[in-house]
Amino acid sequence: MAGAPPIGLDIGSSSIRAVEVRRSKDDYSLINFGQFPLEPGAVSAGVIQNPAAVTAALKQLWAACKFGTKRVTLAVTNPQLVVRETSIANLPAGQMRQALPFQVKEQLPLAVERSLLDFYPLEQPGDNPTVRGLLIAVPKEAVVTLVQAVQKAGLKVKGVDLASFAMLRAASRLDAQVEAIVDIGANITSVVVHADGEPLFVRTLPRGGAEITESIAGRLGLETAEAEALKCRYGMHGNGNPDAVAALVDAVRPLSSELRSSFTYLASGERQKQVTRISLCGGSSLMPGLAEHLQEQLGVAVRYADSAARLRDTRKARERGFDSFVPSAAVSIGLTLGAA
Repeated sequence: MAGAPPIGLDIGSSSIRAVEVRRSKDDYSLINFGQFPLEPGAVSAGVIQNPAAVTAALKQLWAACKFGTKRVTLAVTNPQLVVRETSIANLPAGQMRQALPFQVKEQLPLAVERSLLDFYPLEQPGDNPTVRGLLIAVPKEAVVTLVQAVQKAGLKVKGVDLASFAMLRAASRLDAQVEAIVDIGANITSVVVHADGEPLFVRTLPRGGAEITESIAGRLGLETAEAEALKCRYGMHGNGNPDAVAALVDAVRPLSSELRSSFTYLASGERQKQVTRISLCGGSSLMPGLAEHLQEQLGVAVRYADSAARLRDTRKARERGFDSFVPSAAVSIGLTLGAA
C-alpha cells in the first residue's frame, strides 16, 4: 500500500535539508526535496546554538518547497554522542528499556539522568541470558532543544534517529566488504563502519570542512573566503603553488589521522574487522582530489557514495538540481527511508 512517510529532516551546521518520499510495495519514489541555508553559528557540531534562527529557517524552507506534510523525522548527532558495543540482560522489550539506565550507567561518560539512551541489538537474543548490541547515549538537553525548535516552526516530530544509522540506510553498499561510510560536514565528520548492513562502529569526529578552510587560511595568510575558494576550486591539486599544496595536505592531515586511528581501533578490537572500502559523502567531501588523497594515505579503496540509489522517479527532481543536493543528503534520505 502506498504511503506518505514523515519527511527526513537533517539540520546541519550550514544548512537544513529535507527529503519527502512515497513508499510503494517494493520501493521509494522521490516526491520533493529542499534545503535552506543557516546563518553562521546557529548550529555548531550538531548542537543548536540559536533556536530562533533554526525555527525561522524551517518556516522559510517549508514555505518555499511546499512539502506535502508537516510530519518529520529528525537526525541526531553530537560531539558527546556515545555508541559502543556491549551486552545487557536479555529481558522483554518493555523491561529492557526500563532497566537500561541501571545496566549501563557505569559505562557512560555522561550522567544517566542527563542522557537519552537506546539499545540496538546485533543478534537475536533467543534464550541467552544476555544480548549483544550497540548502546547509544546522547545528551538529553541537546535533543530537547532540537525538537522544540522544530515544533515552533509548526512541524510535528514523529521520530528521532541517529544520523549515522540514517546515513547507513541511504549510502551503504551491501556486499562482502567491510565498508566505512564517511560523511564530511562543515563542523563534524560522521563515521559508520558496517558489514553487509550490520553496524560495527560509529564515531563522530569534531572535524570538517570549516576546520580545513581555517587551516589553509592560517598557513597561507589568506582571508577565509579566499581559502574556501582555493579549497573548493583546486582542492588537493593546489593552484600550481607548492606552498598551497603543502597547506592543503597539512589541513587534511588531522582528519585522515582520525580516520586511521578509528580503523586501527576496530581492527584491533574484539571483532577484529578490517575496513576494505570507504564511501564518502557530505558537502565537504567534494573537495577535488580528496578521495584520491585519502586512498593513498589510508591504503583503502575510496569511492563516492550514491545516497539516492534507493530512490525512484528522480528525473524531474534532477531537473531542479537534485544531483548537486545528493552529496549532502545521505542523512535526510536515510531518515525518510527508515521512517517508511
